[in-house]
Order: sequence, then structure tokens, then C-alpha cells
Amino acid sequence: MQELYFTQKLPVSLDEAWNFFSNPANLRDITPAHMGFIVTSKHHGEQMYAGQIIRYIVKPVLGIPLKWCTEITHVVDKQYFVDEQRFGPYAFWHHQHRFTETADGVLMEDILNYKVPLGFIGDIVNALFVRNEVRKIFTYRNRILTERFGS
Repeated sequence: MQELYFTQKLPVSLDEAWNFFSNPANLRDITPAHMGFIVTSKHHGEQMYAGQIIRYIVKPVLGIPLKWCTEITHVVDKQYFVDEQRFGPYAFWHHQHRFTETADGVLMEDILNYKVPLGFIGDIVNALFVRNEVRKIFTYRNRILTERFGS
């Protein structure tokens, strides 16, 4: 099992941060274009809620499309939500999105636990490729969010 932790401070209100991040349509805007990320579910709504199912197509390697289905399992308004993979490229995926109001904006925290399939072969693939690619996605998000909201 792998655990990654990312933080970012944004100079916006908690309401503005929550409204942006709890809308599934905005995920594409903060995902690198080379990932070919497309939300394919049509009836997922405009705000996160517990039990929500969101389906995607993502092309993380060599443009090969992979179907990914996540469930929003937990939501506490303006505090956090959790997405968990139900079907997709990982053996396990649990991603907590936390939001804390600060004196100068919002502190966002991402706590990601994941497991690559295929046992020790997956561990090698993770060490050589996956972990770095996941980090690059969050580095990209950090840059895009800074451009959008400031720093």
C-alpha cells in the first residue's frame, strides 16, 4: 500500500474552494491533458454527495483508454469528501480531499492511499513509474490551481 500526502494553500473563501472541488465537472480542468481524462457518467450531478458514482475514461500510458469508476463514499460539507475506486486501474484507491479555512484562505490536503495490482510486479511498476506519475498529476494540479486562484 502506498500513501501520498499533498497540501496547497489557496487565497479563496472556503465556499469558493468547496464549490469548485465538489463539482465533478471541474476534475478535468485540473488533470493533465495528456491523460485524456473524460467524465463519461451523465447523471452524477453538479455537487458531490455520499453514494455518488462517477465514471471516467483516462489514458495514463501510451494513450490506451482505461475505464475508471469511483464512488464518493463520505462527504462532510465544506470539510472533506472521499473518493474510492470501484473499478479501474488500481487494486485499491482511497483519496481524501480535506479543506480547512485559514486566516488567509483555505488549506487543502489530499491524502491518497493506493495499491497497484499484480503483487510484487506491481510494486516494481509503482516504484519505477506509477508513484512518479501520480506525483506529477498533483504537481500539475498545484500549478493550475495557483494560476486559477492565486497563491
